[in-house]
Amino acid sequence: MNSRTEQFSMPAEWTNHERTFISWPIQSSMVYPEMYAEVCAAYAEIITAMAEFEPVTVVVNGVDEVAVNAQVGTNHNYTVDCLVIEHNDAWLRDNGPTFVTATDGKLAGVNWGFNAWGGKYTPWDLDDAVAPQIIKHVGATQFDAPLVMEGGSIHVDGEGTLLTTEECLLNVNRNPDLSREQIFELLKQYVNIDEVIWLKNGLSGDETDGHVDNIACFAAPGKVIMQVCYDPSDDNYEITQENLQILRDAVDAKGRKLEIIEIEQPPAVYFEDSRLTLSYLNFYFVNGGIILPVFGGTAEETDRKAMEVLSSLYPDRRIRTVNGMGVIGEGGNVHCTTQQLPSVR
Repeated sequence: MNSRTEQFSMPAEWTNHERTFISWPIQSSMVYPEMYAEVCAAYAEIITAMAEFEPVTVVVNGVDEVAVNAQVGTNHNYTVDCLVIEHNDAWLRDNGPTFVTATDGKLAGVNWGFNAWGGKYTPWDLDDAVAPQIIKHVGATQFDAPLVMEGGSIHVDGEGTLLTTEECLLNVNRNPDLSREQIFELLKQYVNIDEVIWLKNGLSGDETDGHVDNIACFAAPGKVIMQVCYDPSDDNYEITQENLQILRDAVDAKGRKLEIIEIEQPPAVYFEDSRLTLSYLNFYFVNGGIILPVFGGTAEETDRKAMEVLSSLYPDRRIRTVNGMGVIGEGGNVHCTTQQLPSVR
């Protein structure tokens, strides 16, 4: 049993949400555990921003429930509540379920395999068990996919086309025994798509092995936003130019050539000699808005340009900015922290 045979499909992220799920960070799993208080404050900022637009459920470990409720549980336009599910790490986009819907209003969740981005962080046993518990909590049907995959590695347009990178989905540290064709077939079965656009690589320094949600996303059917580097001396120049050409040559599941909207990347920022994966494409759609990470400092000009591009694309959505430097040291940003529950009403 899978999404395709049961006539479910993955909606585009910009469709209406019932709510958003987000996991609370765990100090013992952090790259920089001494920054736990600062990271928690950044998560609280993201949660508060999302709760201006839609309900938010925070997945917490039991020992954190009281403290998290005290920090984020009041004074919002919409409800913020806590759901106790024990977890190792906080990137719910990657270890949470992918929700799929049917035209008759039914809801299901895809439970992917999770191995902490190719075994990079241990342990991950609790994280691999999170998705089924969320699916059960919302009363959805569960489809178990025989594929190790993170939600941040795919975007869909809601009309049969999926966007991803070869660097991630074809990486031997995820599914060493599966071919490109077999992975494509599993994506067809479990998110019910007909076409995959394979970008080559993700951004330089991205420890997820090139998650697409840092480099490109669908803005609408037939329309893709891509973060682009214009400096030939930057590692991201060749990466983004190659991906741009792939998009220019591509057609989607409906046979359309793609309209490409470019967003200029922010200037490079390093922490302890490692490049931080700063991306405006790690924004998140909420009902009536967009939660956009901005970076300040040397990025003030590109911050402004990113806001202008998104405001022009989505005049009916409010662009709500948050401090993009708050959680980036841990390896991700707003989109990485979130998982949408689509509305089926």
